[in-house]
Amino acid sequence: MKTKTRIASLALSLMLTSGAALADLKIGVSMSQFDDTWLTYLRESMDKKAKSFPDGVTLQFEDARSDVVKQLSQVESFISQKVDALIVNPVDTAATQRITKAAVAAGIPLVYVNRRPDDPKLPEGVVTVASDDLEAGRMQMQYLADKMGGKGDIVILLGDLANNSTTNRTKGVKEVLAKYPNIKIEQEQTGTWSRDKGMTLVNDWLTQGRDFQAVVSNNDEMAIGAAMALKQAGTKKGSVLIAGVDGTPDGLNAIKKGEMAVSVFQDAKGQADGSIDTAVKMVKKQPVEQAVWVPYRLITPENVDQFK
Repeated sequence: MKTKTRIASLALSLMLTSGAALADLKIGVSMSQFDDTWLTYLRESMDKKAKSFPDGVTLQFEDARSDVVKQLSQVESFISQKVDALIVNPVDTAATQRITKAAVAAGIPLVYVNRRPDDPKLPEGVVTVASDDLEAGRMQMQYLADKMGGKGDIVILLGDLANNSTTNRTKGVKEVLAKYPNIKIEQEQTGTWSRDKGMTLVNDWLTQGRDFQAVVSNNDEMAIGAAMALKQAGTKKGSVLIAGVDGTPDGLNAIKKGEMAVSVFQDAKGQADGSIDTAVKMVKKQPVEQAVWVPYRLITPENVDQFK
């Protein structure tokens, strides 16, 4: 009888220890910046996902404020604190080697979220959770090309030039343009993901007398800025087609109002859930995919209500 009691006590102890391990699981999260609309949704969704675990998972968020050196310092601090896993939304996708090297040397699982490092081959213990930005660019430009009847001039609002999301979304746009020789790029400049900068650029182009039939924006914020500039200039709503990426609430509202023609939904919840799930699995030594791709979806006036 005493033996059975001891076995039962041991089993209970193991169960409690297992539960405590998850409850004590701590993940350090370095975001490229807090002051970004879409990344705010990503961060909030990550927090909700962490709290959904039965015993909870603790996330410690840090804001790198678009500073590569600050982000590396945050990662090194997390490592010194002996966090169980790291999640990094990179400031500069070309400058992640030192982050990767530090995490691997410390034996701490690392998940890059939303922005995949430029490194073609990441080592074991390092995973990415993101969406295919090439596809986003292809989807928005194909929709515009169809609406434009395959001819006209466009301007492109680029995101942060240090971000491969900018490079790949624009590359996707140009892949589609290669099929339409009668669609020309009138201007192409960076608005660094900002609504204000997108507005300023489009306002400048209008002031210079530049003529274009569509604005292709790497994100919704700059697209909304473009719509504001066109409205301020007295341009008839809908006469210049505007395309964004992200499917933010403001972007969806702009499509409903006819101020934007199209956007491409980037699933913040999908990326957030994927990054947390993957980090927890890696800590528990469970198998994971090295690249987790969350699909994009086209948002048009016809289906915009599905994304509310």
